[in-house]
Amino acid sequence: MIQLKLDGCERFVPPSAFKASLGKALEAYDVLDSETGPGNDFLGWKTLPDGIPASLLQEYESVRDDWYGLGVNLVIVIGIGGSYLGARCALDALNHQFLLPEGRPRIVFAGNNLSEDYLAEMMDLADRSNVACIVISKSGTTTEPAVAFRIVKEHIESRYGKEGAATRIVAVTDAVKGALKTLSNQEGYRTFVVPDNVGGRFSVLTPVGLLPICVAGYDICSMIKGAAAAKKAVTVRSEDNPAVRYAAMRNLMYSDLGKRVELLVTFNPRLTCFAEWWKQLFGESEGKDGKGIYPASATFTTDLHSLGQFIQDGERCMFETTIKVEKASRSVVIGSDPQDLDQLNYLAGRNVEHCNSMAALGTKLAHIDGGVPQIEICVEKIDEYTLGELFCFFEFACGISAYQLGVNPFNQPGVEAYKKNMFALLRKPGYEEATKAILSRIQN
Repeated sequence: MIQLKLDGCERFVPPSAFKASLGKALEAYDVLDSETGPGNDFLGWKTLPDGIPASLLQEYESVRDDWYGLGVNLVIVIGIGGSYLGARCALDALNHQFLLPEGRPRIVFAGNNLSEDYLAEMMDLADRSNVACIVISKSGTTTEPAVAFRIVKEHIESRYGKEGAATRIVAVTDAVKGALKTLSNQEGYRTFVVPDNVGGRFSVLTPVGLLPICVAGYDICSMIKGAAAAKKAVTVRSEDNPAVRYAAMRNLMYSDLGKRVELLVTFNPRLTCFAEWWKQLFGESEGKDGKGIYPASATFTTDLHSLGQFIQDGERCMFETTIKVEKASRSVVIGSDPQDLDQLNYLAGRNVEHCNSMAALGTKLAHIDGGVPQIEICVEKIDEYTLGELFCFFEFACGISAYQLGVNPFNQPGVEAYKKNMFALLRKPGYEEATKAILSRIQN
């Protein structure tokens, strides 16, 4: 089970202050548990993973098996924000970092940007591959995924025909309405439902995340078991609840110490994209009403050679939360060299991960000395089970922390501002007045 360590904060936080913050976090836990707070119509994720029927998992496996039978070696997953980050971070954590999968399809992601170069190069790959597509959108009209899907759909239909495309396109969308649901009904696509009461950033344990992970060949049952184990620990009303303690400490950092930035740190590059999922989870949940901790991330030791100076000696605006992985999945031992010109023989016979662990400990001590409080989240290893634990832990911790901060964790009113301007500049029908206003603003 995940272990939360707060010893790296003790120098900065009086026990009485943390005790008071724990009390506030427990009050926030009560709001989340009783489902009486703002946004309580988006709490369907709390029933996960317990409410996932075995029949649904079998349907995911059926898609996987059907596509393997067709010889599919490339699956394009189309989505943006929470509609792709959960699957993306899981696959980045589980995939071999250099070799393409053998006997399983390569998974690539589209619809998360509007870069023409990105889409063109992805289609270069599609031209050389046996392609299928998972498109994830509740409405089917979100600009970035809609653009990507139009291009990918046209490619699949031109190569395999309409009937072939119906076997190679799966939609994860609304149960009854929306453009993508309508199209799926017309074309005969297999569909899975994005639950109405689960927001995108909390959706990794729904078809949004589990279907792509399953199609990639990974053990989603183990991921579900990990999430279920974490849920037992984070749904207990106790000061020992790790999600409550994490929420209490990070809010204390913000309210009493004036820490405005939380830096999520990993010493394993497999978790770099996990930090992107975490940043959306907390940034979109807490960053509103003029409040919120800015979620940032770094991968050490790499980023110690770029950000380390600022973290050590710059403005004291941040605290760090480190995800510590106790065991490496592989073993690489440092050898001995007769000349020892690189002066590394003192490490001969040691595993590289031992050096990584000592770097992590040395960094922790140095940053504490530099005035950067340290929270540590320890997991045994990186696998499906552990990822399930981390997903569940952070989701519950986020809900508690946002309620303690005093904001609605489940809305995101600010994300519409850029869209309105973009639609006006693109001269989307219905935005004529906005187009005039924004053009006048630019010209002036």
